[in-house]
Amino acid sequence: MWRFFKTILANNGTTIPVSEVFSDPEVAIIGKKIDQKIKKLFNGSLAIRVVDAGSDNSCEQELTALGNAYYDVERFGIHFVASPRHADMLMVTGPVSRNSVVALKKAYEATPNPKMVVAVGDGAINGGIYKGSYAIVDSVDQVIPVHFCIPGDPPSPRQILRGLLEILGKIEKP
Repeated sequence: MWRFFKTILANNGTTIPVSEVFSDPEVAIIGKKIDQKIKKLFNGSLAIRVVDAGSDNSCEQELTALGNAYYDVERFGIHFVASPRHADMLMVTGPVSRNSVVALKKAYEATPNPKMVVAVGDGAINGGIYKGSYAIVDSVDQVIPVHFCIPGDPPSPRQILRGLLEILGKIEKP
């Protein structure tokens, strides 16, 4: 253990400044635009409820990455909520398994009006690689109405941010 500490102390000047690690100009530009639209449309805060309808968790991992220190979507006014009753938007991931149909419908019904549903990933949009399987009912729009889609298998956090910016732009234009 002492050898480990000696190594740390010997490498004193090799630390990378935080500003270099977390400075992504594209994310900052997209985030600033998202922040402006959220302030205008939602009075500063967009609450999102993520519903896993039977995915392989790849989309959930990308959505979770939005909350880490690199993307930090909280600074743009986006936060994820635990209850659909507090959500402005439902993000549904994965093809809808037969076991999750009732839960997805209940989450949709619990979401306050006006309801906004976003299908995230190819599985949610068209069933993805599981399309036609006996265990799923394919896409989300087979169970509840879908208003927007963010394609990808899985979409990266940047693609999700770009998709959100596009969605907010469409909402803004009546």
